[in-house]
Amino acid sequence: MGTVYLVTGAAGHLGNSIVRRLAETGCTAIRALLLPNESDLPLCGLPVEIFRGDVRDRASLLPFFSLPDGDEAVVFHCAGIVSIASRYDRRVYEVNVLGTKNIVDLCEAYAVHRLVHVSSVHAIPDAPHGAVTREINYFDPTRVVGLYAKTKAEATQYVLDRARAGLNACVVHPSGIVGPNDYGRGHMTQMIVDYLNGSLSACIRGGYDFVDVRDVANGILLAAAHGECGECYILSGDHYSALTLLDCVSRLTGRKKIRTILPMWFAKATAPLAELYYRMKRQPPLFTSYSMMVLSSGARFSHEKAARALGYTVRAMEATMRDTVDWLVRNNRIDPKRPRVRRSRKKVKA
Repeated sequence: MGTVYLVTGAAGHLGNSIVRRLAETGCTAIRALLLPNESDLPLCGLPVEIFRGDVRDRASLLPFFSLPDGDEAVVFHCAGIVSIASRYDRRVYEVNVLGTKNIVDLCEAYAVHRLVHVSSVHAIPDAPHGAVTREINYFDPTRVVGLYAKTKAEATQYVLDRARAGLNACVVHPSGIVGPNDYGRGHMTQMIVDYLNGSLSACIRGGYDFVDVRDVANGILLAAAHGECGECYILSGDHYSALTLLDCVSRLTGRKKIRTILPMWFAKATAPLAELYYRMKRQPPLFTSYSMMVLSSGARFSHEKAARALGYTVRAMEATMRDTVDWLVRNNRIDPKRPRVRRSRKKVKA
């Protein structure tokens, strides 16, 4: 009897990081769920069996869940759409809510050994300004703001309801993810790319809680091994301003520091135009009305519960920035017409 690890959204930033972490621990029975036409480049060279399907289509998921007799499944559900856009996008609801319900229902039907559902800190209502946000045990979409937050809250409550009915499931809430191996265009990765390529010359004073994607992936594996059924765990890092992160990249690469700091009122007023600009470029928007609200919220998140119950730890953000820049350079994400980025040789204790 063996354990097979099933990872949804496996080509995404977090998904492929989970597969990498599983491989590092010696696991070879790993199944990755990718969309029918999705590139498998993020998983190249990893010991993984690729399945094609769509979480919105339950029938397409059946081969992914079908295991040889005697094997047990541990499911990491991280397929989802992260959206800070202002426009309503039905796909966000279909993937984040209906897709999660399909995964949960199939976990019950196939009697999986354990489900770890990847929610988000956005599913948790904001604490009073300056207060620290901690785990809660009931999620109400009407208590959070924004389509993404509402869909994550609804999906999380569905998981917890089924856990209370007998499904062996727990929930993790990552904060803002950053780090290497982002083959897509995650918001933080895009910000760093734009800065290094010279198209980002101004910044705002706001900030958020950011965490290395590899630390989140490790926290998810710890939740599978040690998390209690029906419990939630915040997997956060620490609060950093956007300017602090870019200053760190500047130190590592020799790029000029950003000197222009936009007032929040100006950023909020021009956010609709910025969103339109990025939509025309077919890139994820960096500044929207929703992201301005998030960056000015002063949100603080505690991962004390995950540290105590799971053994969760986080590395220094300078190590994360160093590894992210090096990965971007190696993968030709920096414009070759720009001056060469200085690869950091400084070893930062993680």
